[in-house]
Amino acid sequence: MVMLRVGMLTSGGDCQALNVAMRGVAKTLYKGCDDVEIFGFMDGFKGLIRKNYKLLERDDFAGILTKGGTILGTSRTPFKYINLPDEDGNDKIQSMINTYNELQLNCLVVLGGNGSHKTANLLSEKGLNVVTLPKTIDNDLYGTDMSFGFQSAIDIATQTIDCIHTTAASHSRVFIVELMGHKTGWLTLYAGIAGGADIILIPEIPYSMESVINAISKRTQNGKHFTIIAVAEGVISKEEAQMPKKKLKELRAKEAGKYPSAAYRLGAKIEELCGHEVRVTVPGHVQRGGQPNAYDRVLATRLGVKAAELIMEGKYGYMPCVRNNMIDIIPISEVAGKTRKVDPQSDVVLQARMLGLCLGD
Repeated sequence: MVMLRVGMLTSGGDCQALNVAMRGVAKTLYKGCDDVEIFGFMDGFKGLIRKNYKLLERDDFAGILTKGGTILGTSRTPFKYINLPDEDGNDKIQSMINTYNELQLNCLVVLGGNGSHKTANLLSEKGLNVVTLPKTIDNDLYGTDMSFGFQSAIDIATQTIDCIHTTAASHSRVFIVELMGHKTGWLTLYAGIAGGADIILIPEIPYSMESVINAISKRTQNGKHFTIIAVAEGVISKEEAQMPKKKLKELRAKEAGKYPSAAYRLGAKIEELCGHEVRVTVPGHVQRGGQPNAYDRVLATRLGVKAAELIMEGKYGYMPCVRNNMIDIIPISEVAGKTRKVDPQSDVVLQARMLGLCLGD
């Protein structure tokens, strides 16, 4: 009897439904294979580099369907530093390959976002059998219509905006809710629409202060004494969008002591230009926490089952993905190094505009 030996790790920022996806992989492998061992690497790629792992039992996958975070722990191992030695002077790539070979793994399952897929693809190119799973609350992973964690984060972000509405109705102020999303605005766009924000600002659509001030003023003229703005943390103005990256980085470093983040920069400018009181709310890592919602539980389970199916078929180098609500697969090489951004001409953006929402441009 041939034993199937599978390694598993979660890498990068945590999110809801990581445990659900691992459970989907494990339960399917246990059901479909006569003899299987699953090794969990602790704290992401660090565990693979340092040989920090544990042999997981069936019971480790019990009772985790509703549990947020990851039972394996996670960490960030930036791809841009992957070729540099670790703090102990070890070659990170070779150390990962050595661990994989010493455990005689048949496959490594990597649950991660953009950076994690770059490393996973590199390991695949080095000859390791790799299958990945798409996780990120930003929903910006190329090749899939949906990543698990996104819908749960939308629920939390929307609830934040909902709560702001009740206090906004009592005060004549501008309320800014800053949501996660350095490079993409999927989370802010969807939560902004769901939460009834009046202005939504995302990185893909650089904003004009004139447009923002006009939208606030129009609400005031129409008898609306408060405005709610949903802002992605990576939002930039039209002027900033024209700057070279180096110059923009220098500007951000200069502003860091005065403005902690994008919402505070925006808020200061609004107070300066139109005199409205501004209050800022930054839910931060709350968006990553708590239980996965029902949608993410189903999605992560389906993706996990597909990953296990690929492993049992010996079909490596792929990421299960969502296309038109069906589970499909895409080569990891096509995912790595690409970011799925909001198209300013997409249906959801055009429909937001038809609602009368200001997108800042």
